[in-house]
Amino acid sequence: MPELPSPFRAHSPKKPGTMNAPAIRTAHLTKIYGHSLIAVNDMSLEVPRGSVFGLLGPNGAGKTTALRLLLGLQRPTAGRAEVFGRPCGPNAVDVRASIGYLPTNPKLPGHLRPIEYLDLLGRLCGLGSQVRKPRISSLLRSVGLLGATAQYIRSFSTGMCTRLGIAASLVGDPPLLIWDEPTAGLDPSARRFTLDLIRELGATKTIVVATHILSDIDEVADHLGVMHEGRMIYTGTMSDMKRRLDRGEFSLELEGPTERVRGLAVKAGLMAGVHVGLEGERLLHIQILNGRSRAGVLSEVLKRMAEEGVELGAVFTGRNATEDAYLQLLQEDQAHGFDR
Repeated sequence: MPELPSPFRAHSPKKPGTMNAPAIRTAHLTKIYGHSLIAVNDMSLEVPRGSVFGLLGPNGAGKTTALRLLLGLQRPTAGRAEVFGRPCGPNAVDVRASIGYLPTNPKLPGHLRPIEYLDLLGRLCGLGSQVRKPRISSLLRSVGLLGATAQYIRSFSTGMCTRLGIAASLVGDPPLLIWDEPTAGLDPSARRFTLDLIRELGATKTIVVATHILSDIDEVADHLGVMHEGRMIYTGTMSDMKRRLDRGEFSLELEGPTERVRGLAVKAGLMAGVHVGLEGERLLHIQILNGRSRAGVLSEVLKRMAEEGVELGAVFTGRNATEDAYLQLLQEDQAHGFDR
């Protein structure tokens, strides 16, 4: 992936608001449509400056509505939202100037070419020609669209539209990026490009990535919020969420004759404080009980492996931890009933 041009390596907002304020803060934010649909329900959260914040939740959880409230595209029914300490709302032009927004599957003007579209956005951002022109060229190179500058946007694929939407969100060099389902509908190559770009931009900007794709969040986010039925049911770091499932499990991929592997499974199952299961003929699952240390259990298993003449192929720990923690959060929220 081409390196981002120097104008996008660092940024100090023109109107930083309260310098110690988080990038985003909401308090009891609520949005009800037509007295019947509660899209966002009493949402309170903080997004730290400089973080890549994953907003995770199933389709219909309220993620897009929450983002539209931050952008001032809709008015909240109750509560408030702030960006860099400044209140959000329809008239908060200074707030929107500090945000680069990428909607899901962006709808772009098909009658324009990429340079024309980005130039229009640059003018709307108040950028002079001496800043606007080189910035547009650098952005098109960074998102891999220099070879498509002569094409009309209507001929672009889904992946090309997403890349151009990314460039559009960066034209004003905002300190905060809000990207809604940025990998939706992308092929593997375009998806990899987008995730790599989020990681690179995260070194200098605050980024909110809303998605229902767990693997995307696991790759790029350091902080996380989980929404379910309009409510924010978890906020914190990725590592804290995974620690919710500290079940002390690990798996060993084994090499050796089948009868010896089975013999090892039997002997390991006799160890105190563990539950052992054999998947197929090669994968030994071990769950640690009674607070035993993982290192101590692994040492005992390795000793029995040597006795049985079984070799170790690989060790797996924390497999699918993000998915397990996410599903546990949803199950707990559903079970709370009136306590929610």
